[in-house]
Amino acid sequence: MSSSFINFNGQILPSDSKLLTIQNRAFRYGDGLFESMRMLKGQLKFADMHAERLQRGMKALKLDNYSQMDAWFLKEMVELLGARNKTKHARLRLTVFREGEGLYTPSQNAPGYCLEMTPVEEPRYFLNQKGLIVDIFSDVPKPLNYLSNIKTCNALPYVMAAIFKAQGNLDEVFLLNQNGFLCEGGSSNVFVYYQNHLYTPALSEGCVEGVMRQVVINIARKIGLPITEAQINPEILYQADEVFVTNASRGIQCVMGYGVKRYFNKVSKMLVDELNKL
Repeated sequence: MSSSFINFNGQILPSDSKLLTIQNRAFRYGDGLFESMRMLKGQLKFADMHAERLQRGMKALKLDNYSQMDAWFLKEMVELLGARNKTKHARLRLTVFREGEGLYTPSQNAPGYCLEMTPVEEPRYFLNQKGLIVDIFSDVPKPLNYLSNIKTCNALPYVMAAIFKAQGNLDEVFLLNQNGFLCEGGSSNVFVYYQNHLYTPALSEGCVEGVMRQVVINIARKIGLPITEAQINPEILYQADEVFVTNASRGIQCVMGYGVKRYFNKVSKMLVDELNKL
C-alpha cells in the first residue's frame, strides 16, 4: 500500500493529489530519471551512493542544479516524509523530471521532483525463501550508449519485459544488450557465481548502475570473494552454480531456476548477512 503523503517539489501533499498536467515532460517524453531507495529504522540507506548516482544522471540529462540533490538533501527529505507517514521502514521512489514545456526541445532545464514512499514491515534485508524462476527476454535488446546506465523515465523495454514475465508466470526476466550479452534483470542487476568466481555485467554492457550492485561488489572485495565485472554470454546460466539479483529496494534475491537448470544459494546467503552488518 502506498503512503498517505508524498513530497512534491518540497511540499508535503496527499498522495492522491492531482499535480501533473498533460504538458509534463516526464509524461510526454519520459524526460526524467528516478531513484529507487530503501529506508530502514527511519534512515535512508546508502544515501551518499544514491546522491552521487542521481547527480551523475541529472548532469547527463543536462538538468540544472544537480549539485543540490546531495546526500544531506535526500536524507532530510526521506526522514521528513517518513515522520509524516508515521513509518520507519519503507521503499522509496524519487522521480526527477524536467520542468517547463516545449516539444522535443525543452523551454528550460530546471528540475522538478516527487518522492513517494511505500511502507514495509521488514527492518532489515531478507533473502527470499522461495528462489526466483527466471527466463531471458530477448524481444527488445537494450542499446549501448551513455544513457544506458541511468534509470530514466523512458522505461518501455522494462514494461515489455514485465509483460513477458507476467505472461510466462515468471518471477524475473533477464535482458540482453544489443550485442546479445547478458545485461540486467527487469528490475535488478544480475550476478552469476561460476567456478568459485562471482561475475556481473560490466557497466559497458549497458546495465543500470545499481547502488545495490555496487554495494555487493564492495562487500565481495572486502571479504575476499573473487569478483569480475565482465561481458557475459547468457549461455553461462546453464553452467553456473548460483545466480542472484540485486536492487536497492529488496537487497539480494536468489534465483532458483532458469529453464531446467537449478541453483544453490550459499553465496547469496553469505552476502545478505554481510549486507545487514552494514
